[in-house]
Amino acid sequence: MDKVVEVIDVSMNYHTLEGETEAIRKLNFDIMNGEFVSIVGPSGCGKSTLLSLISGILTPTSGKVLINGKKVEGPSASVGYMLQKDHLFEWRNIMKNITIGLEIQGKLNKENQEFVEQLLKEYGLYEFRNHYPRQLSGGMRQRVALIRTLATKPNILLLDEPFSALDYQTKIAISEEVWLILKKEKKTAILVTHDLAEAISMSDRIIVLTKRPAEIKSMHQINLSCDCKTPITCREAPEFRIYFNKIWKELDVHV
Repeated sequence: MDKVVEVIDVSMNYHTLEGETEAIRKLNFDIMNGEFVSIVGPSGCGKSTLLSLISGILTPTSGKVLINGKKVEGPSASVGYMLQKDHLFEWRNIMKNITIGLEIQGKLNKENQEFVEQLLKEYGLYEFRNHYPRQLSGGMRQRVALIRTLATKPNILLLDEPFSALDYQTKIAISEEVWLILKKEKKTAILVTHDLAEAISMSDRIIVLTKRPAEIKSMHQINLSCDCKTPITCREAPEFRIYFNKIWKELDVHV
């Protein structure tokens, strides 16, 4: 299996009027092609900062991030970013919201338009393509946000707590849908979450960070014995509680 993301000796310091704050210290890890990795740790430890470094939005103070062997020096079309809020534009219908990235990149051609329509049909949103965001439920809006991210055909998806604004029942249902979509589309995914159960049920591997400045405390390969593996069925696996208790004890504060 090929490495698609390499984080090498990455540190990040923020400079403010009050002085310098060390957010991340000497992180080293790899993400393999097709892998689903979750990053957990105490609030404020630098999880979202780490995603911004991988995406190229931020530049590390020291160290480097490689995507497919090339140093990240800015945002790339090969990396998609799905945030906690869907950030849909209320004055654009669903189709126009989904294609906005293609418009910006100058890639809204017939082939990509057909690709978007196929995604909408496949994931149950085609009949809502002319609706506006206010007419959709929270879960449907998150599906739109995911399809918007997939529309530009990134190889890697960064998910920054994308389900945290949803109620519990919708959150579980949508996390299941998103996981199935990412597996079907054969995407590599990195999820930042405060929900440890969510991380265990969705991930191939979990990286646990310390409190700020974030260092890697541990890594866990997740192997759950369940038939027809999905995030919902994984919660019933006998090993699920073992992983939960072990990782919970490693966290410095409640996640």
